Amino acid sequence: MAEELDAETIAFAHRMFDLARAGGAEELAGHLAQGLPANLTNDKGDTLLILAAYHNQPGTVAMLLTYGADPGRVNDRGQTALAAAVFRKNGETVRTLLEAGADPEAGKPSASETAAFFDLPEMTALLRGE
Repeated sequence: MAEELDAETIAFAHRMFDLARAGGAEELAGHLAQGLPANLTNDKGDTLLILAAYHNQPGTVAMLLTYGADPGRVNDRGQTALAAAVFRKNGETVRTLLEAGADPEAGKPSASETAAFFDLPEMTALLRGE
């Protein structure tokens, strides 16, 4: 049986996810340097990286990648950080994730499918390396 987490641990985890959303890269990096897992995942399967990408935090995305965050992870809905960045039309984050090895065809919908569905030609071009 899984061990229950105490309220303090749960509050700390929520704080880490909030930092990813808000772009608190410096504070988050401090926790990562102390051993916080770079691929910390919430109850929906969202990683710190996915949340940072979705909330347009390119600096936090880059920092998380330097600490080993996996650009290929998918959440419980099949979404990737790259698809989130494409949806949010953040070219800097898209480029950073592609350079880190994110696959434009991974996930459901994939980043490529997201760009096509929302008619985002500039994102499609980035994904194709144009």
